[in-house]
Amino acid sequence: MSPVRRCSRTACGRPAVATLTYVYADSTAVLGPLATYAEPHCYDLCAEHSERLTAPRGWEVVRLLDGSAPARPSGDDLEALANAVREAARPQERAAEAGGAGRTADPMEVARRGHLRVLRSPDN
Repeated sequence: MSPVRRCSRTACGRPAVATLTYVYADSTAVLGPLATYAEPHCYDLCAEHSERLTAPRGWEVVRLLDGSAPARPSGDDLEALANAVREAARPQERAAEAGGAGRTADPMEVARRGHLRVLRSPDN
């Protein structure tokens, strides 16, 4: 028996890359990444058949994104990472700001460590 799962379509021997599941109650066909295990009521499809998939009239096709593909970082992600690194590199400045009189502190705040805050219980 081959360890590679094959497309469920008749006469197709290509390796499966996606799993198709029908939700009959909602008239929906869900096409997602290849399931970890072969399920009896699901259909494994190759890349070609998963791209060409159509549903019966009146049904909706839901295509789930493949989570295994690495997402490319956006400019916002890179900027947030750079800002976090810059902030972590300046611990002396943050400590001076926390103890400074010019800072308007939250009356509920008891202590602060980086971006984490310890708040006073509302009962006290």
